Amino acid sequence: MKKRERVKRKENVIFFPGLEQRLTEKGIESLQMKKYEEAISFLEDAKELDSENGDVLMGLVLAYFESGGFRKAKKLANELLLKGIGDYFQMVDLYLTILIQLHEYQEIVSTIEVLMDEKEIPPEKHDHFLTILQFSRRMAEQKQADKEEAHQEKNSPIHKSLDLFSLHNTTEQMLLLSKLAEKNIRPYIQEIQDYLISEAGQPFFKTTLLTLLKEQEYEKEIEIQKFHQIIKVIPTNLPEVHTQPKMQKIIKHLEENLENSNPVLLAEIIGMVERIFFIGYPFELEPENPSAWAAAFHYLAEEYMGNGPELFDSAEEYRVSSKEINLAIVKIREIEENSYPNF
Repeated sequence: MKKRERVKRKENVIFFPGLEQRLTEKGIESLQMKKYEEAISFLEDAKELDSENGDVLMGLVLAYFESGGFRKAKKLANELLLKGIGDYFQMVDLYLTILIQLHEYQEIVSTIEVLMDEKEIPPEKHDHFLTILQFSRRMAEQKQADKEEAHQEKNSPIHKSLDLFSLHNTTEQMLLLSKLAEKNIRPYIQEIQDYLISEAGQPFFKTTLLTLLKEQEYEKEIEIQKFHQIIKVIPTNLPEVHTQPKMQKIIKHLEENLENSNPVLLAEIIGMVERIFFIGYPFELEPENPSAWAAAFHYLAEEYMGNGPELFDSAEEYRVSSKEINLAIVKIREIEENSYPNF
């Protein structure tokens, strides 16, 4: 006779037998379907029930990694290594991959050197880790050289201005960004901050500057203004521009409504969603409800195609109020009319 599963308790909450397994299965399924935010939600709930479950923890590391949450993935992968959960060298490989994404090359060097000193690397993996070690040493040296160059430029009496406010079209802006991507951006922080906080700065260009700061791991607080709002952010703490949580939820609602019935229209709307949220990044645009945004994007796409949908129909289809949809429509139109750069 099969032994009955014990009912799990946490504080005053009772978890029924089998819940952990169902959450894990749903999380892994969502991960395989590339629905990373959904996978994280399921797997975090499963982790609450069993914080030592290797399948859950490994799934969470992969979900965070694929969604761009590299710092959370790094922290969790490090915990797995310390606890000895899962295949050790599989975890080391994943941990090093995460560190590469974070450009933490010195930590990669330290990690592999310890493994080599302790002669723990299997012979068949030696060349693999040696290649990563050599690459990371070069990158760490380059990073240090960039810091020294930035220090010299900062203290140089001759400092060439970026003249950001003179760049009025995308070609000029992208040309400058391509040059900045190849050098340390820190000597120009004050100029960039002045542009980000200015009402005269273009929202599209502000987003590209902010993503560059994030890529170069700028960890100090800066201010940014868009649409008459000002917020303070730390670039390294921001989500990736293409994986903003609300944007992902909006796309999910649209997929649920259109994936089977009208995939061509769905693709057009997703393009619109990504453009608007690129412009709005990193602000939390109102209204809060992702369903209202999905309904607004769907409504406007139909309107642009000359189909003339009824707002009431959109509200009913997405189970939201017409008032919320109208708020989202107003914000979308405001961004579309005032935010795109010249080409």
